Amino acid sequence: MAELWTLSALEIAAEIADRKVTSREVVEAHLARIEAVNPQVNAIVRVLAADARRMADEADKVVASGAELGALHGVPFTIKDNIDMAGQPTTNGLPIFADAIAPQSAPVVERMLAAGAIPIGRTNLPDMGLRIHTDSTLYGRTKNPWRSERTAGGSSGGEAAALATGMSPIGLGNDIGGSLRNPAHACGVASIKPSRGVVPDTQTYPTPDRSLSSQVMLNQGVMARRIADVRAGFDIVAGPDPRDPVSLPVTLTGLGRGERLTVAVMSDPPGGSTHPGISAAVRKAADVLSDEGHNVVEGAPPEMELSYLLWGAMLFTELHDIRDQLDMVMGQGGRTLIANALDKFPKLSSLEYYLAHAQRDGLARKWSLWFADHHAVVLPTWTQPAFVADWDISDEDGSMGTLELMRPVLPGNLLGLPCVVTPAGMADDLPVGVQVMGGAYTDLRCLAIAEQIEAALGLDTPIDPRA
Repeated sequence: MAELWTLSALEIAAEIADRKVTSREVVEAHLARIEAVNPQVNAIVRVLAADARRMADEADKVVASGAELGALHGVPFTIKDNIDMAGQPTTNGLPIFADAIAPQSAPVVERMLAAGAIPIGRTNLPDMGLRIHTDSTLYGRTKNPWRSERTAGGSSGGEAAALATGMSPIGLGNDIGGSLRNPAHACGVASIKPSRGVVPDTQTYPTPDRSLSSQVMLNQGVMARRIADVRAGFDIVAGPDPRDPVSLPVTLTGLGRGERLTVAVMSDPPGGSTHPGISAAVRKAADVLSDEGHNVVEGAPPEMELSYLLWGAMLFTELHDIRDQLDMVMGQGGRTLIANALDKFPKLSSLEYYLAHAQRDGLARKWSLWFADHHAVVLPTWTQPAFVADWDISDEDGSMGTLELMRPVLPGNLLGLPCVVTPAGMADDLPVGVQVMGGAYTDLRCLAIAEQIEAALGLDTPIDPRA
C-alpha cells in the first residue's frame, strides 16, 4: 500500500469512509512527514499536532457510529497564516501579529471543519502577503522543494511547498495578485482563484474593514496536488456568508458531458518576454485540448496590457497611502520591494483613481463580450520559471522583472475572473503551471478544462525536497 501521505485528499477520504484506514493513522502519517521534511523547506510554521490527534480520534468515533460523513471526513488540511482560525494567531508573517488571536474562524475554515477536515498546520507567507516570494520576518524563507535556491512563489508559498512534499493533501490560501497561482506554478501543484464573490472573505487583522482593492480583487481559494481535490475543496468553501457583503449566491457554469468548447491559446502574453519552455508547455496543453475535441484557436482577450497597468494603479495607489504604516511593521525585504514598486508607480490623484475604476469597468465589459465567443483562454501563470530567492528585491530591475513575469495572473484579479492552475510540464528542471481563465462564474468549467490538461501532462507529486 502507498504511504498515506502520498494519497490525494479524496483518496484519503474514501479510505477512511471504507474503514481501510483510520483518521488517526492518516494524521500520524502526515505529522511524521512534517517532522521529516519541513526542516528542509520551512513551509509549515505551526504544527497543530495535539488538536489534530484529538480531532482524528473523534472523527474515527463518528465513522464507527455509522453516521453520515462529510466530503473530507478525517482528512488533514493546512491553512495559510493570514486566514483566521479561532484560537490561533493570524500573524500575516509579522512579529507584531504573533499573538493576534483570531476570535472566530474565517468562513472557509468553518466550512472545511464542517466537511470533517482536520487542521494540521499553518503555512508560511511573506510579510502581509506583499511579495510573490515567501520570506516572512517572523518565520523566515520557504524553499522551493524542486530546487532549494529558487522561490516557492507567494504569497501562498508555504501552502504550495507543503502540498508538493506530502505534508498536506489540501489547503487554503488567498490571492490578490496571483497568490494562489504563483506558488502553484513554482511548486508544481494545482489551485483555483475563484470568480469574485463565489468564496466569502473575512479577516480580523490588521482590520476587518477591507480596502477597495481587496473588495474588488482579493479572493480566498483552495490548493491541492490534484484538480479533483481542488474541486472538492472549492465545492465545500463556495457560497455566500453574511460576514462578507460581497459574497454571492450564484449558479456556476460547468462542462457538459461530451461538450466541446472554443478555447483560445495565448502562449506568449503581451507586455514582456516568455521563456520558451513555458510557451511550449502552454502549446502542449492546447494540443491536449484539441485532441479532446475542443476548437482551439490563437487569441487573446482585449487590451491585456491595460489590465496590468490598471491592477498596478489600483493596488499601488492604496499602498502609497499606507506606506508609512507598512514601513513600521514589515521587514527589510518587504519594504525594499514596496519602495522599488512605488517608485515606478506614482500615486494617482482622486480623479485619476476614479477614472481607473471606470476603465476597469469598461475593460470588464470588453472581456465579457470576448468570452461570449471564447469559452476559456489557456495561458502561462508566470512567463518564467521560479526565480532565484530574493531576485525580486535584488535591485529595481529585479522588482520590475517580477511584475513582468507575473503579468498573466493580473487580469484575473482585476476583473474578478476564475483562474485554475495545473502543472503541465517542466522548464529548466522546474515546474510549469498552465493557467485556464474563463468568463465570470465559469469556475467549474475552468476546473474541467484544467483536469483534461492534468490527465495528459500532470506531474508526479508529492516529491522529497531536493537540494
